[in-house]
Formats: sequence, structure tokens, C-alpha cells
Amino acid sequence: MDAWPSAHAAAAVAGAAEAEHGDVERAFAWKSVTKPATAIAVLVACEEGLVELDEAAGPPGSTLRHLLAHASGLPPDDTTPIAEPGRRRIYSNTGFEQAAALVSERAGMPFGEYFEAVWGFPLAGSAAHGVEAPLADLLVVARELLAPARISPESLAEAATVQFPGLDGVLPGFGRMTPNDWGLGLELRDDKRPHWTGSRNSPRTFGHFGRSGAFLWVDPDRGLALACLSDLEFGEWAKEAWPRLADAVLA
Repeated sequence: MDAWPSAHAAAAVAGAAEAEHGDVERAFAWKSVTKPATAIAVLVACEEGLVELDEAAGPPGSTLRHLLAHASGLPPDDTTPIAEPGRRRIYSNTGFEQAAALVSERAGMPFGEYFEAVWGFPLAGSAAHGVEAPLADLLVVARELLAPARISPESLAEAATVQFPGLDGVLPGFGRMTPNDWGLGLELRDDKRPHWTGSRNSPRTFGHFGRSGAFLWVDPDRGLALACLSDLEFGEWAKEAWPRLADAVLA
């Protein structure tokens, strides 16, 4: 990663191996890598009995599960649905913001406060893309996705399982996928090609990447997570560099 075109970057592996490299103390924008952390906070709210995955939330006919699985029919950044719930996989920041709003209402506090109580680090803005924090905080999320402590293993297993199987949709930056499988706040690798993880990653790999040049994946078959933060926005460089780094780590 020293050869990447970004000015600043930090990466770490956790789990079966442990290592860190780069600007590990620097705070970076996570952008959409915020979503897995938000999804875990929502699942904590589910386990606390504040909300239920299959209760109505979002547009008519949608549930909290639809919102977290990008299956509510909401577009990326607007509140007017463009499809019926459960028909298409439409990546939606708005869906995560509406999920967070429901938790906020039931918890009687701003979602940012609830999020920080769960994670110990702040949410500076949107529940979809608002975290700005150093690598150590992203590793907290990585380790939760490897060995859950905030939620039950059963909840994590559900989050990493395909929700509403068979839905087609666009994986941002990579094009249309048939199917475009997602769990709850987690993008599932399955057999997608091309993909931002490596050729050595197992099909059970899950995670998320962000427009800021950040990503986090967990490969449960290897017991390994790879987290990366960067100050260079996602682009063609990442499509080549990220899989190459993943394969080097897994090798």
C-alpha cells in the first residue's frame, strides 16, 4: 500500500493475524463504511427490544429489515420510493437514515448518542456515512464482526446472511450484479465479479467500502479481517489496489 496514489493511508489485519501499517493515528472519513457500524447499533436496539427487524419502517410496505438490506425501494439520497419494497436492490443512504431515526425515536435520544454508547466513538453526521475516526476505531468494528460481543452470534449470522434472496441491483462502482446479495448493512461477496475483495477471499466474505477510499472486509473462513482507511476517494485505482492487497494478505 506504500505505492498507492493516496497521500495518507492506514491498514490493519485482525483475527488470525495481527498487523498495522501506515498513518494509524490519523482520523479519516469512513463514508459508507459507517453503514456496518450503524447496522450493528440497530441490531443492538433489536436485542434491547426497542425495535424489531420486521416492523414497518420507511416507505409503505417496507420494514426495518428492508431498510438495512437496501431493499426498501428508496433511492440513494431521496425519500420518494422508486420501486416497491423487496423488488430491487437499490443502494440507499436514506434507508439507513430512516432506520436510525426509528431507533432514535424509540430510544428517546439522538441516534448519534445511541451509536456512541454502542461503539465508544462518535458519529459526526449521517448514520449512512458520518464517521470520521482513526484505524483503531475501525478495528473495533472489525473485531465485532469477527467475534461479536455487542450482539449475539445469532444476530451477526443473520446480518451476514442474504436478505431477500435473488434481488438484482447495482453494486456502486462495479455495475449491475445478478443477484446483488446483501445482508443487514453488510455487502456479501458470494460469487460477484468484479469485486473489491480479492480472488483469494472466500464467498462468505462480507463487509463494506466507502467513497472516501476506505474499506473493511471479514472472511469468516479465514478468521481474518482487513481494514483500510485512505484520503483518496474511491476510483479506478482502488479496483486494482484493493483486491491485490487482499490477495497479498491472504497469501
